[in-house]
Order: sequence, then C-alpha cells, then structure tokens
Amino acid sequence: MTEPVVEPSGSQSGPGFIRTLGIDCGGSGLKASVLDENGEMCAQHIRIKTPYPLPPERFVRTLTMLAKRLPEYDRVTVGMPGMIRNGCVIRTPHYPSVAGPYTDKDPALVEAWSHWPAQEILQEAFGKPTRVLNDAEVQGAAVIKREGLEVMFTLGTGLGCAVFDNGRLAPHLEMSHAPVRKNATYDTWIGIHKLRELGPRKWSERMQVVVDGLRPVFCWDHLYVGGGNAQRLKIDLGSDVTIVPNVAGVIGAVRAWDLALA
Repeated sequence: MTEPVVEPSGSQSGPGFIRTLGIDCGGSGLKASVLDENGEMCAQHIRIKTPYPLPPERFVRTLTMLAKRLPEYDRVTVGMPGMIRNGCVIRTPHYPSVAGPYTDKDPALVEAWSHWPAQEILQEAFGKPTRVLNDAEVQGAAVIKREGLEVMFTLGTGLGCAVFDNGRLAPHLEMSHAPVRKNATYDTWIGIHKLRELGPRKWSERMQVVVDGLRPVFCWDHLYVGGGNAQRLKIDLGSDVTIVPNVAGVIGAVRAWDLALA
C-alpha cells in the first residue's frame, strides 16, 4: 500500500492566472480554500462543522460565508456527497437529516434536496463559473494519473466512489447504498459510526473485505483511498491501492475543471 504524493508546486498569482475556490462538503464538515493553477493553496484551508438542519438555502448561505473568509477567486468547485448528475443533486444522503448523519430524515428536506439544481443556484450565488460534482469525483481528480481504469473510494461519514477511464469521468455510482451484508449497506457497515464502534484495527479488517470483494467487480488498474478516515487504516490493502491525504478533496478543485465528463 504505497503512500501518496499530492504536493502542489509553488504558488503563482497575477494577470493570466486563475484562482479556484474549492469547497469539500461532507456530512460532518465543510472545508474550503482558494488555489492557484498548480493546486497550491493561496490561503490555509478553513473547516467548519456541517450545520443541521440543512435546507438548501442554509447550505448556500454557509458556502458563501466560507468564501468571504478567503482570498479572491475566479471560479468555484464544490464537491458534495450523493448522486450528483449534471450539476443537479438527484439525491444526497445526509443533508435531509434532522440532526446530522444517521438521524431521522425530515420529509420536507428530502423533497427540498431532491433534484435541486445545485450548480445553477451556486453559480448565481457566487457570481462566478461554478462546477458541482460528487465529492469523491473531486478528490479523484487530484490524484489520478489518467491512465487506465482508476477508482476513488472516500472514507468519511460513509463510502464515496468515483470511476475514471483514462482520465474521463464515468457516470456516478452510489456504492454507499449497495448491500454488503444482510441488513447492511457499505455506508452502515464501514461508515464513521462503525469506525468509532469497532476501533481502527477491526474496522480496517472490514475495509480489507470491501476492497477484496470489489476488486473483481471493477477490475481497476489502480484504486485510491482517501477521505477523513483513510489515515486510520491499519492494514495493507494491496499493491494496487494508494492511500491519499484528505486535502485532495480541496486540491482536486483545480483539476476537476480539466476532467472530461461523462
């Protein structure tokens, strides 16, 4: 299990250089920074807890508030959990919850988030070109080599997934909701609550089962594992797996604009 390299190469600024506001939206926290064309942070990233309850209007206000605490930018990349299709939230797992991930859903919030045109509304709110993708897709953009079939798993509140074919982003798969055991999905079997319940060692053994089980499904050339809990892994997942730092969720904001979208 090789260690990652996600190292920006020297900040540049001035006329002709594009700065990207990158916002990584998770079920538990929101992270943001402004980056130059090389993925170098122009300011230390900031992080706040994801507020709940979270109707879309509050989500927009929160993101624009984060932006005001950062330097000027020319465009925006937002990574969100859930099924994001053409910049529209088809379904998001945590934001319709009353008090955060794995709490009861508010039917009114479920309705409000369903098919919410995130990219259109956020572009208007920021007043800048804006791209909204699934958060695993943004993280993957930071680390893939764009060679062969590459898969990104993110370990945060649940399991995120993105697939890239020679650098081209494939249609999104919500692996988190697929069954992995009786009465258990990937989210409920290896999500953050299971990490806390089992501890890093036993939880890591479950991740080994997940990777070994999905390897013949995807037949990937390489798998990248990131997200806030990836550094808690206590087991070697294989020579075809690379653990990447969580900051990839922000740094990928720049490279996401170069992705060929499905």
